[in-house]
Amino acid sequence: MKEVKTDRKTRYTRMVLQDSLIELMKEKPITKITIKELCTKADINRSTFYAHYTDLYDLLHKIEEETFSWAKEAVSNLMGMPDKQETMKILEGIFQNLIENSKHLQVLMSEQGDMDFQKKVFTLIYEQIGINLSKTGNGSAEANESYFIFVVNGSVGLIRHWLKHGLKKSAREMADVIYRLAFPIR
Repeated sequence: MKEVKTDRKTRYTRMVLQDSLIELMKEKPITKITIKELCTKADINRSTFYAHYTDLYDLLHKIEEETFSWAKEAVSNLMGMPDKQETMKILEGIFQNLIENSKHLQVLMSEQGDMDFQKKVFTLIYEQIGINLSKTGNGSAEANESYFIFVVNGSVGLIRHWLKHGLKKSAREMADVIYRLAFPIR
């Protein structure tokens, strides 16, 4: 019985620390945040923080890992190259999840977030959907690589803009925009 309580308390502490870091990152970059400031915001002491994380980057990395795990799970059922209807359904589901988790994602996908993490998430999604270096375009390997880089970075930029400006388009509308840009001739 005590073990369940400890697990719940641990989950709560980690959630409070994650939420507090995200809130602070809305105001300033992680390089300007101190552990003391985070602990004050989370209403925990420093020793509790260090019982769970080694530093702020470790905490941010754990948040990114959870988000990446979600993204991986969201597209894990894809095999090969799905048709337009299936791709749209998957993209819409991804955008719906982005809406539901926008509190954390608005920071993770912002200028304050880690650009390598953002690219990693979209590279995973596009490779699962079927856009990858070996399947892009009919041109040379260099042209295919350029297309892939363009689609991934363009998608990251579009998502960042969408999150930053209040999610004004629906999940369906965003899926349609991304689909039309990533698959112009399908």
